[in-house]
Amino acid sequence: MTQMKDRHGRPVVVVTGMGVVTSLGQGKQENWAKLTAGQSGIHTITRFPIEGLRTTIAGTVDFVPFENAPDLTTKMAALAGDEAVAEAGIALGAFPGPLFLGMPPVELEWPQRQAIAAASGKTADITYTDILKGAAAKDFSAMQTRFLFGSVSDQLADRFGTKGAPISISTACATGATAIQLAVEAIRRGETGAALVVSADGSANQESLVRFSLLSALSTRNDDPTGAARPFSKDRDGFVMAEGAGALVLESYEHAKARGATILGVVEGCGEMADSFHRTRSSPDGAPIIGCIQNALEDAGVTPADVQYVNAHGTSTPENDKMEYVGLAAVFGEHLAGIAVSSNKSMIGHTLSAAGAIEAVFTLMTINSGVIPPTINHTEADPAIKLDLVPNTARKAKVTRAISSSFGFGGQNVCLVLAAEPT
Repeated sequence: MTQMKDRHGRPVVVVTGMGVVTSLGQGKQENWAKLTAGQSGIHTITRFPIEGLRTTIAGTVDFVPFENAPDLTTKMAALAGDEAVAEAGIALGAFPGPLFLGMPPVELEWPQRQAIAAASGKTADITYTDILKGAAAKDFSAMQTRFLFGSVSDQLADRFGTKGAPISISTACATGATAIQLAVEAIRRGETGAALVVSADGSANQESLVRFSLLSALSTRNDDPTGAARPFSKDRDGFVMAEGAGALVLESYEHAKARGATILGVVEGCGEMADSFHRTRSSPDGAPIIGCIQNALEDAGVTPADVQYVNAHGTSTPENDKMEYVGLAAVFGEHLAGIAVSSNKSMIGHTLSAAGAIEAVFTLMTINSGVIPPTINHTEADPAIKLDLVPNTARKAKVTRAISSSFGFGGQNVCLVLAAEPT
Protein backbone atom coordinates (compact mmCIF):
# COMPACT_ATOMS: atom_id res chain seq x y z
CA MET A 1 0.00 0.00 0.00
CA THR A 2 1.32 3.46 -0.95
CA GLN A 3 1.78 5.58 2.14
CA MET A 4 -0.12 8.88 2.20
CA LYS A 5 2.16 11.82 2.93
CA ASP A 6 1.35 15.25 4.33
CA ARG A 7 2.40 18.57 2.84
CA HIS A 8 5.89 18.13 4.30
CA GLY A 9 6.33 14.58 2.99
CA ARG A 10 5.68 12.93 6.37
CA PRO A 11 3.22 10.13 7.19
CA VAL A 12 -0.32 11.44 7.69
CA VAL A 13 -1.44 10.89 11.30
CA VAL A 14 -5.10 9.97 11.73
CA VAL A 15 -7.45 9.38 14.66
CA THR A 16 -9.32 6.07 14.75
CA GLY A 17 -10.72 6.01 18.28
CA MET A 18 -11.73 8.53 20.95
CA GLY A 19 -12.99 8.44 24.51
CA VAL A 20 -13.92 11.05 27.09
CA VAL A 21 -14.97 11.49 30.71
CA THR A 22 -15.99 14.83 32.23
CA SER A 23 -18.32 16.16 34.88
CA LEU A 24 -21.03 15.97 32.20
CA GLY A 25 -20.79 12.19 32.17
CA GLN A 26 -19.00 9.15 30.78
CA GLY A 27 -18.48 8.57 27.10
CA LYS A 28 -18.67 10.56 23.89
CA GLN A 29 -22.40 10.21 23.38
CA GLU A 30 -23.46 11.57 26.78
CA ASN A 31 -20.88 14.32 26.77
CA TRP A 32 -21.70 15.48 23.25
CA ALA A 33 -25.44 15.57 23.87
CA LYS A 34 -25.00 17.74 26.95
CA LEU A 35 -22.23 19.88 25.48
CA THR A 36 -24.21 20.80 22.38
CA ALA A 37 -27.27 21.45 24.56
CA GLY A 38 -25.27 24.04 26.50
CA GLN A 39 -25.46 22.10 29.76
CA SER A 40 -22.95 22.76 32.53
CA GLY A 41 -21.33 20.10 34.68
CA ILE A 42 -20.09 22.57 37.29
CA HIS A 43 -21.64 22.27 40.74
CA THR A 44 -21.13 22.88 44.43
CA ILE A 45 -18.50 20.53 45.83
CA THR A 46 -19.86 17.69 47.97
CA ARG A 47 -16.83 15.40 47.99
CA PHE A 48 -15.03 17.11 50.87
CA PRO A 49 -15.68 19.89 53.42
CA ILE A 50 -15.73 23.33 51.79
CA GLU A 51 -16.13 25.54 54.85
CA GLY A 52 -13.61 28.37 54.77
CA LEU A 53 -12.70 27.94 51.10
CA ARG A 54 -12.94 31.01 48.85
CA THR A 55 -14.11 28.82 45.97
CA THR A 56 -16.60 26.04 46.69
CA ILE A 57 -17.53 24.95 43.15
CA ALA A 58 -15.84 22.64 40.65
CA GLY A 59 -16.46 20.25 37.79
CA THR A 60 -15.69 17.15 39.83
CA VAL A 61 -16.36 13.69 38.40
CA ASP A 62 -18.42 12.30 41.26
CA PHE A 63 -19.70 9.14 39.56
CA VAL A 64 -16.29 7.43 39.69
CA PRO A 65 -15.41 6.08 43.18
CA PHE A 66 -11.80 6.66 44.23
CA GLU A 67 -9.40 6.89 47.16
CA ASN A 68 -7.03 9.67 46.09
CA ALA A 69 -6.06 11.79 43.09
CA PRO A 70 -3.75 9.24 41.43
CA ASP A 71 -6.46 6.62 41.84
CA LEU A 72 -9.14 8.82 40.26
CA THR A 73 -6.78 9.86 37.48
CA THR A 74 -6.07 6.20 36.72
CA LYS A 75 -9.74 5.19 36.73
CA MET A 76 -10.88 8.04 34.48
CA ALA A 77 -7.97 7.39 32.12
CA ALA A 78 -8.97 3.73 31.93
CA LEU A 79 -12.60 4.60 31.12
CA ALA A 80 -11.62 7.03 28.35
CA GLY A 81 -8.97 4.67 27.02
CA ASP A 82 -11.38 1.73 26.97
CA GLU A 83 -13.82 3.74 24.86
CA ALA A 84 -11.14 4.91 22.43
CA VAL A 85 -9.58 1.48 21.95
CA ALA A 86 -12.98 -0.15 21.47
CA GLU A 87 -13.98 2.43 18.85
CA ALA A 88 -10.70 1.84 17.05
CA GLY A 89 -11.46 -1.89 16.91
CA ILE A 90 -8.40 -2.91 18.89
CA ALA A 91 -8.61 -5.69 21.47
CA LEU A 92 -8.17 -4.60 25.07
CA GLY A 93 -4.72 -5.67 26.24
CA ALA A 94 -3.20 -5.88 22.77
CA PHE A 95 -2.50 -2.32 21.69
CA PRO A 96 0.05 -2.29 18.83
CA GLY A 97 2.04 0.75 19.95
CA PRO A 98 3.24 2.86 22.89
CA LEU A 99 1.28 4.81 25.52
CA PHE A 100 1.67 8.57 25.84
CA LEU A 101 0.09 9.64 29.13
CA GLY A 102 -0.61 13.21 30.19
CA MET A 103 -1.30 13.60 33.89
CA PRO A 104 -0.94 16.04 36.79
CA PRO A 105 1.99 16.11 39.20
CA VAL A 106 1.60 13.58 42.02
CA GLU A 107 2.16 14.34 45.67
CA LEU A 108 0.88 13.12 49.01
CA GLU A 109 -2.45 14.69 49.86
CA TRP A 110 -3.60 15.99 53.22
CA PRO A 111 -5.25 12.72 54.37
CA GLN A 112 -2.10 10.75 53.61
CA ARG A 113 0.12 13.27 55.38
CA GLN A 114 -2.15 13.09 58.41
CA ALA A 115 -2.01 9.29 58.37
CA ILE A 116 1.78 9.32 58.26
CA ALA A 117 2.04 11.91 61.03
CA ALA A 118 -0.34 9.85 63.17
CA ALA A 119 2.23 7.05 63.13
CA SER A 120 4.48 9.37 65.12
CA GLY A 121 1.68 9.99 67.64
CA LYS A 122 0.84 13.46 66.26
CA THR A 123 -2.72 14.20 65.09
CA ALA A 124 -2.89 18.00 65.34
CA ASP A 125 -0.57 20.91 64.55
CA ILE A 126 1.37 18.60 62.26
CA THR A 127 4.81 19.70 61.12
CA TYR A 128 7.13 18.37 58.45
CA THR A 129 9.24 16.82 61.21
CA ASP A 130 6.19 14.87 62.44
CA ILE A 131 5.67 13.48 58.94
CA LEU A 132 9.31 12.38 58.73
CA LYS A 133 9.09 10.66 62.11
CA GLY A 134 5.87 8.93 61.15
CA ALA A 135 7.30 7.72 57.85
CA ALA A 136 10.12 6.00 59.72
CA ALA A 137 7.80 4.46 62.30
CA LYS A 138 5.64 2.32 60.01
CA ASP A 139 5.64 0.60 56.62
CA PHE A 140 4.00 2.95 54.12
CA SER A 141 5.30 1.18 51.00
CA ALA A 142 1.82 0.72 49.49
CA MET A 143 1.16 4.44 49.84
CA GLN A 144 4.57 5.25 48.42
CA THR A 145 3.92 3.07 45.37
CA ARG A 146 0.52 4.67 44.74
CA PHE A 147 1.98 8.17 44.87
CA LEU A 148 4.82 7.52 42.46
CA PHE A 149 4.38 9.54 39.26
CA GLY A 150 4.92 6.44 37.12
CA SER A 151 2.34 4.30 38.91
CA VAL A 152 -0.53 5.61 36.78
CA SER A 153 1.14 4.88 33.44
CA ASP A 154 2.32 1.46 34.60
CA GLN A 155 -1.23 0.40 35.43
CA LEU A 156 -2.59 1.76 32.16
CA ALA A 157 0.17 0.16 30.09
CA ASP A 158 -0.66 -3.20 31.65
CA ARG A 159 -4.37 -2.67 31.01
CA PHE A 160 -4.02 -1.77 27.35
CA GLY A 161 -1.00 -3.93 26.55
CA THR A 162 0.92 -1.05 25.00
CA LYS A 163 4.41 -1.61 23.64
CA GLY A 164 7.61 -0.37 25.23
CA ALA A 165 7.96 1.86 28.27
CA PRO A 166 5.01 4.24 28.73
CA ILE A 167 5.81 7.92 28.53
CA SER A 168 4.29 10.14 31.25
CA ILE A 169 4.38 13.91 30.90
CA SER A 170 3.05 16.93 32.75
CA THR A 171 3.16 20.36 31.11
CA ALA A 172 0.49 22.19 33.10
CA CYS A 173 -2.66 23.11 31.16
CA ALA A 174 -1.04 22.05 27.85
CA THR A 175 -0.38 18.48 29.03
CA GLY A 176 -3.05 16.75 26.95
CA ALA A 177 -2.00 18.55 23.77
CA THR A 178 1.67 17.83 24.50
CA ALA A 179 0.92 14.11 24.79
CA ILE A 180 -0.78 14.22 21.39
CA GLN A 181 2.14 16.11 19.88
CA LEU A 182 4.69 13.57 21.14
CA ALA A 183 2.65 10.70 19.74
CA VAL A 184 2.27 12.44 16.38
CA GLU A 185 6.01 13.01 16.17
CA ALA A 186 6.75 9.36 16.99
CA ILE A 187 4.45 8.19 14.18
CA ARG A 188 5.89 10.71 11.75
CA ARG A 189 9.40 9.48 12.52
CA GLY A 190 8.33 5.93 11.72
CA GLU A 191 8.97 4.68 15.24
CA THR A 192 5.47 3.21 15.47
CA GLY A 193 2.38 2.78 13.34
CA ALA A 194 0.02 3.48 16.23
CA ALA A 195 0.01 5.25 19.59
CA LEU A 196 -2.46 5.48 22.44
CA VAL A 197 -2.76 8.96 23.93
CA VAL A 198 -4.55 9.36 27.24
CA SER A 199 -4.64 12.46 29.39
CA ALA A 200 -6.44 12.61 32.73
CA ASP A 201 -6.63 14.77 35.83
CA GLY A 202 -8.40 13.91 39.07
CA SER A 203 -6.77 16.44 41.34
CA ALA A 204 -9.67 18.70 42.33
CA ASN A 205 -9.02 18.57 46.06
CA GLN A 206 -8.84 21.04 48.95
CA GLU A 207 -5.14 21.74 48.58
CA SER A 208 -5.38 22.43 44.85
CA LEU A 209 -8.30 24.81 45.39
CA VAL A 210 -6.35 26.69 48.06
CA ARG A 211 -3.30 26.98 45.84
CA PHE A 212 -5.19 28.32 42.83
CA SER A 213 -7.15 30.66 45.11
CA LEU A 214 -3.88 32.09 46.40
CA LEU A 215 -3.01 32.86 42.78
CA SER A 216 -6.38 34.66 42.43
CA ALA A 217 -7.08 32.39 39.47
CA LEU A 218 -10.41 30.81 40.46
CA SER A 219 -13.94 32.09 40.04
CA THR A 220 -15.69 32.87 43.32
CA ARG A 221 -19.17 32.85 41.79
CA ASN A 222 -20.16 30.20 44.32
CA ASP A 223 -23.87 31.05 44.36
CA ASP A 224 -24.16 30.38 40.63
CA PRO A 225 -22.10 27.26 39.83
CA THR A 226 -23.42 26.63 36.33
CA GLY A 227 -22.90 30.28 35.44
CA ALA A 228 -19.43 30.62 36.93
CA ALA A 229 -17.30 29.80 33.88
CA ARG A 230 -17.71 32.79 31.55
CA PRO A 231 -14.94 32.72 28.92
CA PHE A 232 -14.35 36.02 27.12
CA SER A 233 -17.31 37.66 28.87
CA LYS A 234 -16.83 41.12 30.37
CA ASP A 235 -17.81 39.86 33.84
CA ARG A 236 -15.49 36.82 33.89
CA ASP A 237 -13.68 36.41 37.21
CA GLY A 238 -11.53 33.28 36.95
CA PHE A 239 -11.56 29.65 35.90
CA VAL A 240 -13.42 26.75 37.47
CA MET A 241 -11.31 23.75 38.42
CA ALA A 242 -12.52 20.46 36.95
CA GLU A 243 -11.65 16.83 36.33
CA GLY A 244 -11.83 14.45 33.40
CA ALA A 245 -10.00 12.34 30.85
CA GLY A 246 -9.62 12.23 27.10
CA ALA A 247 -8.15 9.47 24.95
CA LEU A 248 -7.26 9.16 21.28
CA VAL A 249 -5.95 6.30 19.19
CA LEU A 250 -3.51 7.76 16.66
CA GLU A 251 -2.20 5.85 13.65
CA SER A 252 -0.43 6.49 10.41
CA TYR A 253 -2.90 6.56 7.53
CA GLU A 254 -1.24 3.47 6.09
CA HIS A 255 -1.48 1.54 9.39
CA ALA A 256 -5.15 2.44 9.83
CA LYS A 257 -6.13 1.53 6.27
CA ALA A 258 -4.21 -1.75 6.37
CA ARG A 259 -6.37 -3.01 9.21
CA GLY A 260 -9.61 -1.54 7.87
CA ALA A 261 -10.06 1.08 10.61
CA THR A 262 -12.55 3.92 10.34
CA ILE A 263 -10.79 7.29 10.24
CA LEU A 264 -12.35 9.96 12.48
CA GLY A 265 -10.03 12.81 11.60
CA VAL A 266 -6.47 13.93 11.02
CA VAL A 267 -3.92 15.61 13.25
CA GLU A 268 -2.44 17.85 10.59
CA GLY A 269 -0.20 20.02 12.73
CA CYS A 270 1.22 20.61 16.18
CA GLY A 271 2.81 23.84 17.33
CA GLU A 272 4.40 24.86 20.58
CA MET A 273 6.12 27.89 22.05
CA ALA A 274 7.28 28.49 25.59
CA ASP A 275 6.54 31.67 27.51
CA SER A 276 8.53 32.26 30.68
CA PHE A 277 7.03 35.70 31.29
CA HIS A 278 5.14 34.84 34.48
CA ARG A 279 3.87 31.77 36.36
CA THR A 280 0.21 32.61 35.63
CA ARG A 281 0.07 35.69 33.36
CA SER A 282 0.52 35.75 29.60
CA SER A 283 3.15 37.92 27.96
CA PRO A 284 1.52 41.32 27.29
CA ASP A 285 2.70 41.36 23.68
CA GLY A 286 1.01 38.02 22.95
CA ALA A 287 4.14 36.79 21.15
CA PRO A 288 4.18 33.24 22.58
CA ILE A 289 0.51 32.66 21.76
CA ILE A 290 0.96 34.13 18.29
CA GLY A 291 4.05 32.01 17.68
CA CYS A 292 2.37 28.87 18.97
CA ILE A 293 -0.59 29.19 16.60
CA GLN A 294 1.66 30.11 13.67
CA ASN A 295 3.90 27.12 14.37
CA ALA A 296 0.88 24.81 14.31
CA LEU A 297 -0.35 26.24 11.00
CA GLU A 298 3.12 25.96 9.50
CA ASP A 299 3.48 22.38 10.72
CA ALA A 300 0.13 21.57 9.11
CA GLY A 301 1.10 23.37 5.92
CA VAL A 302 -2.07 25.49 5.90
CA THR A 303 -2.93 29.18 6.13
CA PRO A 304 -5.20 31.09 8.54
CA ALA A 305 -7.80 31.29 5.76
CA ASP A 306 -8.07 27.48 5.76
CA VAL A 307 -9.43 27.36 9.34
CA GLN A 308 -13.16 27.59 10.10
CA TYR A 309 -13.24 27.04 13.87
CA VAL A 310 -11.09 27.57 16.94
CA ASN A 311 -11.73 25.60 20.10
CA ALA A 312 -10.23 28.23 22.37
CA HIS A 313 -8.29 27.69 25.56
CA GLY A 314 -10.83 30.16 26.96
CA THR A 315 -10.38 29.66 30.69
CA SER A 316 -12.45 32.65 31.89
CA THR A 317 -9.52 34.36 33.59
CA PRO A 318 -9.60 38.12 32.91
CA GLU A 319 -6.14 38.71 31.46
CA ASN A 320 -5.50 35.38 29.75
CA ASP A 321 -8.74 35.47 27.75
CA LYS A 322 -7.83 38.94 26.54
CA MET A 323 -4.34 37.83 25.51
CA GLU A 324 -5.77 34.83 23.67
CA TYR A 325 -7.92 37.24 21.65
CA VAL A 326 -4.87 39.41 20.95
CA GLY A 327 -3.06 36.32 19.66
CA LEU A 328 -5.95 35.20 17.47
CA ALA A 329 -6.41 38.69 16.03
CA ALA A 330 -2.72 38.92 15.17
CA VAL A 331 -2.62 35.53 13.42
CA PHE A 332 -5.97 35.53 11.61
CA GLY A 333 -6.36 39.24 10.89
CA GLU A 334 -9.36 39.97 8.68
CA HIS A 335 -10.21 36.24 8.52
CA LEU A 336 -11.03 36.20 12.25
CA ALA A 337 -14.45 37.75 11.64
CA GLY A 338 -15.48 34.64 9.71
CA ILE A 339 -14.13 32.09 12.21
CA ALA A 340 -16.28 30.67 14.97
CA VAL A 341 -14.52 30.57 18.37
CA SER A 342 -15.96 28.79 21.39
CA SER A 343 -14.79 27.42 24.72
CA ASN A 344 -15.77 24.00 26.05
CA LYS A 345 -14.60 25.17 29.48
CA SER A 346 -17.74 27.26 29.84
CA MET A 347 -19.54 23.95 30.44
CA ILE A 348 -16.99 21.46 31.76
CA GLY A 349 -14.62 23.84 33.55
CA HIS A 350 -10.87 23.66 33.24
CA THR A 351 -9.80 20.02 33.36
CA LEU A 352 -6.17 21.09 33.67
CA SER A 353 -3.82 18.26 32.57
CA ALA A 354 -6.68 16.56 30.70
CA ALA A 355 -7.92 19.66 28.87
CA GLY A 356 -5.85 19.35 25.70
CA ALA A 357 -6.97 15.79 25.01
CA ILE A 358 -10.62 16.31 25.99
CA GLU A 359 -10.88 19.41 23.83
CA ALA A 360 -9.18 17.67 20.91
CA VAL A 361 -11.87 14.98 21.11
CA PHE A 362 -14.62 17.60 21.15
CA THR A 363 -13.00 19.47 18.26
CA LEU A 364 -12.95 16.34 16.12
CA MET A 365 -16.58 15.68 17.06
CA THR A 366 -17.37 19.21 15.89
CA ILE A 367 -15.79 18.45 12.53
CA ASN A 368 -17.59 15.12 12.20
CA SER A 369 -21.02 16.31 13.34
CA GLY A 370 -21.20 19.76 11.77
CA VAL A 371 -22.26 21.23 15.11
CA ILE A 372 -20.20 23.79 17.03
CA PRO A 373 -20.69 23.70 20.82
CA PRO A 374 -21.53 27.08 22.31
CA THR A 375 -19.76 29.33 24.76
CA ILE A 376 -22.41 29.48 27.46
CA ASN A 377 -22.89 32.20 30.08
CA HIS A 378 -22.08 34.84 27.49
CA THR A 379 -24.47 37.56 28.61
CA GLU A 380 -22.17 40.58 28.63
CA ALA A 381 -19.78 41.05 25.74
CA ASP A 382 -16.32 42.42 26.44
CA PRO A 383 -15.80 45.37 24.07
CA ALA A 384 -12.07 44.60 24.01
CA ILE A 385 -12.72 41.09 22.63
CA LYS A 386 -14.29 40.93 19.18
CA LEU A 387 -14.92 37.25 18.50
CA ASP A 388 -17.77 35.17 17.11
CA LEU A 389 -18.13 33.15 20.33
CA VAL A 390 -21.13 31.02 19.30
CA PRO A 391 -22.87 32.50 22.33
CA ASN A 392 -25.10 30.31 24.49
CA THR A 393 -26.54 28.13 21.72
CA ALA A 394 -24.85 25.50 19.53
CA ARG A 395 -24.59 26.22 15.82
CA LYS A 396 -24.74 24.01 12.76
CA ALA A 397 -21.78 24.71 10.50
CA LYS A 398 -19.52 22.91 8.09
CA VAL A 399 -16.09 22.63 9.66
CA THR A 400 -13.32 20.81 7.81
CA ARG A 401 -10.36 22.22 9.73
CA ALA A 402 -10.06 23.58 13.27
CA ILE A 403 -7.52 24.63 15.86
CA SER A 404 -7.57 23.42 19.45
CA SER A 405 -5.49 25.63 21.73
CA SER A 406 -3.89 24.93 25.11
CA PHE A 407 -2.06 27.79 26.82
CA GLY A 408 -0.72 26.65 30.17
CA PHE A 409 0.34 28.35 33.36
CA GLY A 410 4.09 28.77 33.41
CA GLY A 411 4.07 29.48 29.68
CA GLN A 412 3.66 25.98 28.27
CA ASN A 413 1.69 26.42 25.05
CA VAL A 414 0.59 23.89 22.42
CA CYS A 415 -1.84 24.25 19.50
CA LEU A 416 -3.22 21.46 17.34
CA VAL A 417 -4.57 21.67 13.79
CA LEU A 418 -7.27 19.03 13.35
CA ALA A 419 -9.07 18.21 10.11
CA ALA A 420 -11.52 15.87 8.40
CA GLU A 421 -10.32 12.68 6.74
CA PRO A 422 -8.30 13.39 3.60
CA THR A 423 -9.97 12.59 0.31
